[in-house]
Amino acid sequence: MKALRHWLGIPIAAALALGTASVALSQVVAITPNSQTVQFNGTSGGSKQDSKGCAGSIAPAPNHVVQITADANLQFTLQAAGEPALLIRSSSGQDFCVPADSYSNGKITIPGRWSKGTYSVYVGDRAKGQHPYTLSISRS
Repeated sequence: MKALRHWLGIPIAAALALGTASVALSQVVAITPNSQTVQFNGTSGGSKQDSKGCAGSIAPAPNHVVQITADANLQFTLQAAGEPALLIRSSSGQDFCVPADSYSNGKITIPGRWSKGTYSVYVGDRAKGQHPYTLSISRS
């Protein structure tokens, strides 16, 4: 019976490792008071549906993790084909989600005062497509 309990730990450990492995694939960047504009490229969309319905299909793990080291005025700018949406989730669970509209030609801009903390950034696609994107974070 003890041997059975030890063997049960293997699938549980494997499931935990696989479940957290995708988090390690996210790009992490620290934004400091002296940071210049940071730019990323990637592919929008993914296999998971945004639970609130704003971003459409998203990756299982954030595309990028942004660590803001001090309160700052920042602007997140996304340019993508398809029907992109930018979802930014704070470590406290607050969501900022902006989909592109028909007038923006796939460009989304979210300016604002961002508090110190860690933010998970998802680049979704409301039409369940996958398209190349460019995301930049700059001081505003």
